[in-house]
Amino acid sequence: MADPVLDIRGVSKSFGALKASDDVSLDLREGEIHALIGPNGAGKSTLIRQIAGALRPDRGRILFDGRDVTALPTAARARLGMARTFQISALAMDYTVLQNAVLGALGRRGDVFRFFRRVMLDRDLVARAEVALESVGLAEFRHLRASELSHGQRRQLEVAVALTLAPRVFLMDEPMAGLGAEGTRRLTGFLDGLRQQAPILLVEHDMDAVFHLADRISVLDYGSVIASGTVAEIRGHPAVRSAYLGEEAAP
Repeated sequence: MADPVLDIRGVSKSFGALKASDDVSLDLREGEIHALIGPNGAGKSTLIRQIAGALRPDRGRILFDGRDVTALPTAARARLGMARTFQISALAMDYTVLQNAVLGALGRRGDVFRFFRRVMLDRDLVARAEVALESVGLAEFRHLRASELSHGQRRQLEVAVALTLAPRVFLMDEPMAGLGAEGTRRLTGFLDGLRQQAPILLVEHDMDAVFHLADRISVLDYGSVIASGTVAEIRGHPAVRSAYLGEEAAP
């Protein structure tokens, strides 16, 4: 079996007496969606922040494509191909769809000072952005402001911005948050195909979406992984049913 793209080994993080991550180990492999679930306060977002580089673990290692990135900052990990989308949109709402995607492509270069120049005249940046928009189905909306998009379209734009990084892995923190039933259905279908471009570590509370999408599921409770396995294994796991799924796991 090929080595995992992302390998989390014994990661721990405490805030005073609170253990937000307690010896967490999990991995993500090519072509898969690995869902991370658990009750509010279980430590999911804290773990994602450590993987992305926004927070340094107290102990443990984070390997990305076989490289130890534990000490690397967020921007360096992004340039290596670690793409993150957020529970709360991080888009520039007054900018157009195309401009948002171009700024993502600019971040790939690591040339932050280009932000102050006329980047929209850079053909390479614009071409990369347009390819990303085409891949998520937003090419026809390129001249709209991000604020004019529907909530679901904004989620797609966030993925397009991430795609300009030529990602090796996606870290997605509750992409379904705020979507209605139709928006969730559309985004679920989109993410189902996206795994072929890069594997996805998915934090999500919508269990219907998780059960539809996930190849594997890891369950966090009080900062610890209490179970990891296939959808069928997680549905039937007694500790998971007690800690989180409850009636949702009923046959």
